[in-house]
Amino acid sequence: MLNSENDLFEVDESALQAIIAAERKECALAVALRLGAIALRINTLDLNGTEAAELLRQEAECYEREMWELH
Repeated sequence: MLNSENDLFEVDESALQAIIAAERKECALAVALRLGAIALRINTLDLNGTEAAELLRQEAECYEREMWELH
């Protein structure tokens, strides 16, 4: 039988907001680093527009896979 009681607890909203902000900063840094790596690869390999677009498409697929793994 399931316990139908709801235990209420207090949440430190400012601490929660700080955690969320820190997570967003980490995500933004990760994206910036990945984009920088892509730009470096495009320049290093002297990719044309089509090749660069394909590289970006592959990176977008990586982001999509990560999103599905988190859900």
